[in-house]
Amino acid sequence: MSTAFDFTPLYSSMIGVDRMVDLVETALRTEASASYPPYDIEKTGEAAYRISLAVAGFAPTDLQVVAEPNLLVIKGRRAASEGQGTRTFLHQGLAQRAFERRFELADYVVVKDAVHAHGVLSIDLAREVPEALKPKQIPIGMGAREPMLELKPAKTRKAA
Repeated sequence: MSTAFDFTPLYSSMIGVDRMVDLVETALRTEASASYPPYDIEKTGEAAYRISLAVAGFAPTDLQVVAEPNLLVIKGRRAASEGQGTRTFLHQGLAQRAFERRFELADYVVVKDAVHAHGVLSIDLAREVPEALKPKQIPIGMGAREPMLELKPAKTRKAA
């Protein structure tokens, strides 16, 4: 099942929307094929988020979390354990395969923490907009504005 969206009306009223459209199209293409490992994304605060991945069977040393600008990459690769080749499974339901999961991050979203517990890798993120980029209220003064006085360099006296 394919769903097509027409983003053309956005181009006439929003500058830079092409990047957002590319992200949406990429997400729609990859979401259907990317199902391992399963994950949740939750909003934990006004500007805080948590990604939880089900990584049963993976030790913390088997996992790698890499934060890049606007991208979070999570990789899992199980180290081969001794005697694993000699084991005979009647049913093997735990996925042991390597994975790489990528999450596009919005501007100013940073990774704060990563914790592995009970087969779940939880990654906390927060949106931290720099103070210089936050909107600021400009006070409006009352009354007439005084013309700016032109400053002249001071004359120096010659010693007599």
